[in-house]
Amino acid sequence: MKKFNIRKVLDGLTAASSSSSSSATAQPGSGRDSDVIQETLQSEHFQLCKTVRHGFPYQPSSMAFDPVQKILAVGTQTGALRLFGCAGVECYCQHESGAAVIQLQFLINEGALVSALADDSIHMWNLRQKIPAILHSLKFSRERITYCHLPFQSKWLYIGTERGNIHIVNVESFTLSGYVIMWNKAIELSTKTHPGPVVHISDNPMDEGKLLIGYECGVVVLWDLKCKKADCRYNYDEAIHSVAWHHEGKQFVCSHSDGTLTTWNIRIPAKSAQIITPHGKQPKDGKKPEPCKPILKVEYKTTRVGDPFMVLSGGLSYDTVGRRACLTVMHGKSTTVLEMDYPIVDFLTLCETPYPNDFQEPYAVVVLLEKDLVLIDLGQIGYPIFENPYPLTIHESPVTCCEYFVDCPSELIPALYSVGSRQKRQSYSKKEWPISGGNWGQGTQSYPEIIITGHADGSIKFWDASALMLQVLYKLKTAKVFERARSKEEKANTEIVEEDPFAIQTLSWCPESRMLCVAGVSAHVIVYRFSKQEVTTEVVQLLEVRMQCEFNGGDSPDPGGEQTPTLPTQGASSSPQESEPPTQPSTGSNSSDGPRDNIPCLQVRSSPLKQSPGYQVELVIQLVWVSGEPPQPITSLAINSSYGLVVFGNTNGLAVADYLQKTLLLHMGTSELYSPSDPYQRQPRSPRKVRQPSGATCDSNDGSNTSEDRCKSPTSDARDNTFTRSRSSSVTSIERESREAISSFHFCESYPRKSDSVVSPCLLVGTTQGTVMMVALSMPPGGDQRLQQPVGISSCGSMVTLKGGILTMALLDAAGALLPPSYEPWYDPNASDEEKEKSRRRRPASPPSSQDGPDPQFAVLCSEKQAKVVAMPSQTRIYKHSITETSFVLRADVVQMGGANCIACFCANGHIMTLSLPSLRPLLDVNYLPLTDMRIARTFCFSHLGQALYLTSPTEIQRLTYSQETCDNRQEMLSELFTPVETPEAPNRGFFKGLFGGGAQSLDREDLFGETGAGKASRSLAQHIPGQGGMEGMKGAASGVVGDLARARIALDERGQKLGELEDRTAAMMSSADSFSKHAHDMMLKYKDKKWYQL
Repeated sequence: MKKFNIRKVLDGLTAASSSSSSSATAQPGSGRDSDVIQETLQSEHFQLCKTVRHGFPYQPSSMAFDPVQKILAVGTQTGALRLFGCAGVECYCQHESGAAVIQLQFLINEGALVSALADDSIHMWNLRQKIPAILHSLKFSRERITYCHLPFQSKWLYIGTERGNIHIVNVESFTLSGYVIMWNKAIELSTKTHPGPVVHISDNPMDEGKLLIGYECGVVVLWDLKCKKADCRYNYDEAIHSVAWHHEGKQFVCSHSDGTLTTWNIRIPAKSAQIITPHGKQPKDGKKPEPCKPILKVEYKTTRVGDPFMVLSGGLSYDTVGRRACLTVMHGKSTTVLEMDYPIVDFLTLCETPYPNDFQEPYAVVVLLEKDLVLIDLGQIGYPIFENPYPLTIHESPVTCCEYFVDCPSELIPALYSVGSRQKRQSYSKKEWPISGGNWGQGTQSYPEIIITGHADGSIKFWDASALMLQVLYKLKTAKVFERARSKEEKANTEIVEEDPFAIQTLSWCPESRMLCVAGVSAHVIVYRFSKQEVTTEVVQLLEVRMQCEFNGGDSPDPGGEQTPTLPTQGASSSPQESEPPTQPSTGSNSSDGPRDNIPCLQVRSSPLKQSPGYQVELVIQLVWVSGEPPQPITSLAINSSYGLVVFGNTNGLAVADYLQKTLLLHMGTSELYSPSDPYQRQPRSPRKVRQPSGATCDSNDGSNTSEDRCKSPTSDARDNTFTRSRSSSVTSIERESREAISSFHFCESYPRKSDSVVSPCLLVGTTQGTVMMVALSMPPGGDQRLQQPVGISSCGSMVTLKGGILTMALLDAAGALLPPSYEPWYDPNASDEEKEKSRRRRPASPPSSQDGPDPQFAVLCSEKQAKVVAMPSQTRIYKHSITETSFVLRADVVQMGGANCIACFCANGHIMTLSLPSLRPLLDVNYLPLTDMRIARTFCFSHLGQALYLTSPTEIQRLTYSQETCDNRQEMLSELFTPVETPEAPNRGFFKGLFGGGAQSLDREDLFGETGAGKASRSLAQHIPGQGGMEGMKGAASGVVGDLARARIALDERGQKLGELEDRTAAMMSSADSFSKHAHDMMLKYKDKKWYQL
């Protein structure tokens, strides 16, 4: 076990490190023998693996449903498979080739799935294990796959090709049959043109020996499998897209490219029985209706009572330009057109029976859209949709930021759910979600997990992510705070982004106090409080901030700045509304003659704002235009409920606001933070009261400072607090791009200066140039004095410098435990004073730090290139580790795992690493995922207890773990797709049908397609590739005693099953023999005394 001894470090001894890239710096000092930090985390505690993927399948291409297991499968254009069961049952698989999935076929109630890919390969997936795997693959080399069909309870898969041929595959062995239906034998010999690819294959529901083949050109062939010839051919002069049978097998319906549906009687091939154009305008003179758009798919489902259902997609008239995609439901004489939000990829009608030769009894239609999954209830008037239990709305608006919180307060999820449940629509179907297969995982994880996503439309969603599930809890719309621009001119005048002006840039959330702070792309910050009561806010509290730290040569900044460092007078007002209401329009210039000045990017709502229970606006802060220059985007943000402060920064510096007093405390340029200043206080008043016409508006730390002192900038190689080079009077565009910005904040209770011996409220500030600075906070007493007296703030200068921009900062105590920022317990701001006091007594605030002795704290600092551990208050470096030289860190977090702490990093080269604390020993380094999209960099985040996530596609969240314990328990935590269910009984043929042969005709496919009857297929046609999944893979991979035991157990189970079957057959034979003996004895007694002529 690694031990970190403070005494040895402070006495100048170099501590041992397991990594050559980690170095310990000796610093003189004194320590105590008992100051030993035991690092319990070791490399064996870490392992990286994916856990579950949430969200809508990106770029879906196909779909299948198992009507017995109630499982839905969706294939995508990137070769992914997503399987869905009941709420919480989800599974993700991936084909190695990455080719698009063109079709899926379930082996109904067998726990298996066949997938056909665009690279002309077919795969058999075993779904009887928690992580599905491929059992067999078959790769075609000479023909392109266009359509597949697997009859119910059959092991022979029909595969249609682009050449028009049909091959047959045994799904048990994944071998080709020698039986082939060639296109030139299927069509008429007199036909001179190729019929095109096979677009449909299905067997007659009442006669398995008759196969219906649809060709793209419009020809449909009824093929006799036994006689190996075409029975009938049905010709239509428009291309075919799909075919559907009537369950009695006497009729079928074709959908065509001109928007027509043709109905055919199988015994009358010369002419179709009916031609209809569902959406075509019928001319009065009896001519043919005008052509419509192609009907891409049709399904024909019958019911025992009432009219059959005909469901189709497409077929709208061409004059409906711009109309959204529609699904049409024809039932009897009524035709219902259901508009969809996105284009339709595929749809399936869910029926009560899996048997095609029985009344289908349809009850729902599942519609796969490009960006949604919709289930329509066919059993209720108006065809309402079912409420979707899956988290498929992550992409409802594009995700712009993401945060992950693990081990949250237990009452938080119920509170968010209670306010979020009121937001749900009420017009859903009253029936249960019909895709109900599978079982939840039996995982032991019981801690609450919450994911927060920020979106391009300004909305924020809270998700319950506990136990590998994902469920939306609550949705907050931040755009409600602002007026929406009514005209393009109005929008272009002030907004700095053309699209999505309300998009969320970053957010800061305190789970204990439930305070939320969000920053948007239009340089605005909104502070929210959580309340269970509805309120109407007459006037939205608003602060406008003028931030600009660069000035041109001829101008000199006003020494006094916007706000003076004078102490507040007795009559100082804490409300920004006394002299000028915040909701009034800005007094800045926005004329076409001069530059825009003192104007915010968005206009805050002036009318009363009704706020539902949940998160309610406390304060809005906006950066304004300065002398024609737009405000810079906010790069970092933090909120602290214990201090009542919110801080944000950008390339111009930082600003601190008091959201309790609704005042701006200060804003200063980054260069000002480098020099220590005397403590000062800001008068609590709104900055809107004083307007600066132009020039620099950096706040001054001291009224005596000159403009040169206040606008100094560090040199690129500076390593201390003293700088002599001043900023050039002319700022080039290149310099503007490379300006030092604020990259991170951390509120803490620490030692602001080296000479301090008592901890006090502080703010750590990190910059993009790798500098960490300390800002001291002087907080007034609590209660009413907190709302009246101002907060004192003073810069303590630079503390340490790292390579690359600062990403994260944290504090450890002398025992190595993480010191989280202090917080105030949550109370309902709209409750009575008595209830507020009760709440505070029930939940005490976080205890203040009570430590003594030298260097009782350690600051953990991580940048894009390296990590350092610094002793406090001496600010001496204890450990340093170079994380990467050739790449850079995108995300770093100090996390708790296994009762200890570590730093988790994700690099741009795809490596995920963890470092121990405080010695910074490398514990994990896995090349996981190279940065292929900025979306991953923007959304990747680590959390406590070994959890992490990122947005793997615009519609999906991928969760992963770096904990060995979680990886070991992953199998138990995952849900089961396959559950033993009895297959429904086949429909009764009836007496007369059985007597006269009118029922379904069976076919011995084994004799017809097997090697004995059909011979062997050409070896060059397709290559068989064995898979690694299922029992075969398990038997091959098992080794040693465990493998022998597993094989013995399997053999024993098989033997026991066979013995059980034998015992059942023996008992049946004995019963039959007893019955025969009894009947024989009765016959003997009956005819014993009768003469021959009496018989």
